[in-house]
Amino acid sequence: MTPSPGNGAVVEHFVSDAPFDPRAAERLTPEQERYFMASQWRLMWWKLKLHKLAVVSGAFLLFLYGTVLISEFLAPYSVHIRNTGFIYAPPQRVHLFDDGKFVGPFVYGMDYRLNMKNLKREYTANSNRVERIRFFCRGDQYQFWGMTTGSLHLFCPAEGGALFLLGTDRLGRDVLSRIIYGTRISLTIGLVGISFSFLLGMVIGGIAGYFGGWVDTVIQRMIEILQSFPQIPLWMALSAVLPLSWSPLLIYFAITIILALIEWTSLARAVRSKLFALREEEFCTAAKLMGAKPARIIGRHLLPGFMSYLIAAATLSIPNMILGETALSFLGLGLRPPITSWGVLLNEAQNINIVVLYPWLMLPVVPVVLTILAFSLLGDGLRDAADPYK
Repeated sequence: MTPSPGNGAVVEHFVSDAPFDPRAAERLTPEQERYFMASQWRLMWWKLKLHKLAVVSGAFLLFLYGTVLISEFLAPYSVHIRNTGFIYAPPQRVHLFDDGKFVGPFVYGMDYRLNMKNLKREYTANSNRVERIRFFCRGDQYQFWGMTTGSLHLFCPAEGGALFLLGTDRLGRDVLSRIIYGTRISLTIGLVGISFSFLLGMVIGGIAGYFGGWVDTVIQRMIEILQSFPQIPLWMALSAVLPLSWSPLLIYFAITIILALIEWTSLARAVRSKLFALREEEFCTAAKLMGAKPARIIGRHLLPGFMSYLIAAATLSIPNMILGETALSFLGLGLRPPITSWGVLLNEAQNINIVVLYPWLMLPVVPVVLTILAFSLLGDGLRDAADPYK
């Protein structure tokens, strides 16, 4: 017991008789140990989860790429099926109730007449014709990934009816089905293109950043020359030399390589700047003294140190690939029918008169905008999470 210095009250004083441990203050709590022992990829994932918009965007992109695998199943019609009785048919509304009674998902049949004053096809909903939407049904036959024949669809029109949720084009082809099929080409061209671009950027940027000197000077001047060209005219010039006799598959890969040959420059400069900072570190000097070759030092010791940053930068480059293909196809210099992509679909909306009369032909621009926005938000989140120690 010790007296209180103020009012004379007694304050109890307890002394622990446990053995003194000088390292007790240095011990980490389970949460601290979990954090300090985590890998950089785990730290990056933890920080990315805090970026809600990036997580939502990533989930949306995963959904889109998931649809790429089963496009034939999701589309109600085959990509080239023509409904000659429904040329330029407007989008149909889905209803659940008819005359106050629950029917389930259905659309009303359409009646057609030709307006002789402006020669416009006019469609009106006929409330007497209730056409229920069928699910997990048999419809148009297709070649699943060009290998096996199938006819199972997620949803189909009623027997003898029509179902055009996003309308039809000038040949009576279902716009929704063509957008679903076009997703496969437009999204994969971004991934394939960024793979070539990623490889070129890492190799050329790594050489420039590691060796420096005249090697770096030559590579930087080459990059500046490529970046000085306006992108659209350069794309147009390179795409115009593609032979018209080439198959759609060859044109697809040619457009992909063209886009990759232009987009690698910014990634190469990012790799160069990072390697300039890392090549003087002690671990790099130790690798040199142990006889490691430059290729091993760059690929084994330097590039993995900021691979998360490179992935974030590559994610931000994919939208440029998609926009490049869309722009070329829209101008008629990229992918061509029978290949279906978002740019090919938008090519049909070049005529302003067509757009005014049939505005649903502009609907393929919606997935383009949403995809570019999702990639941008995901790329921003990955870029922030690439340095989890901030």
